[in-house]
Amino acid sequence: MSTRWLPDFRVVAQLKGKKIGVSAPDSSTNLLASLVLARAGIRSGEVTFVGVGTAAGALAALRSGEVEAICNTDPVMTLLEQRGEVRLISDTRTLKGTLEVFGGPMPAGCLYASAEFVQKNPNTCQAITDGMVRGLKWLQTAGPRDIIKTVPEAYLLGDRALYLASFNKIRESISLDGMLAEEGARTALMALTSLDPALKTKNIDLSKTFTNDFARRAKARFQA
Repeated sequence: MSTRWLPDFRVVAQLKGKKIGVSAPDSSTNLLASLVLARAGIRSGEVTFVGVGTAAGALAALRSGEVEAICNTDPVMTLLEQRGEVRLISDTRTLKGTLEVFGGPMPAGCLYASAEFVQKNPNTCQAITDGMVRGLKWLQTAGPRDIIKTVPEAYLLGDRALYLASFNKIRESISLDGMLAEEGARTALMALTSLDPALKTKNIDLSKTFTNDFARRAKARFQA
């Protein structure tokens, strides 16, 4: 939450009726904000979510008062944190913070598609997975200069040191080989169920919701 617009903030329940910036409607940041609010007894309809993007627009929205709190990605959050413009309520950039919010490891940045697309385009799915797994292996040994040279300039927000600082915050949570553990799938289902109670009545077979086949082949190919 903003230290400027909510200087007397003490508990999450105080966000009721406030404007909260998220990267986009129905995005992962929107989901996370909704989950944190729900656990404090605030329904999504009791706040106003505003799509602010993930770069300069997000900073401007918070600083101008367009939103009074924000759920966003790095390097935006690290910049705001470093400058004392926000007080963190929940932080999922670390494994510890993720466990506190979700109660288990939470998969993110995944490749997803309909079962029909996967069945009809196995070579495409494998090629994209190969790229991700190869990238994950590269990250294990990549140094700061390697990373900076690879990241698009717009993502740096004009501050390379800031980007590296934000990257180092999440480095421990980056997958080494792209494999999705069943525990992660269970955590994702629990999070969705907490926001949509109707899911509790569904007989969901987690084994049919994800596959490691493509990642397993990529892992073998690149020895990740």
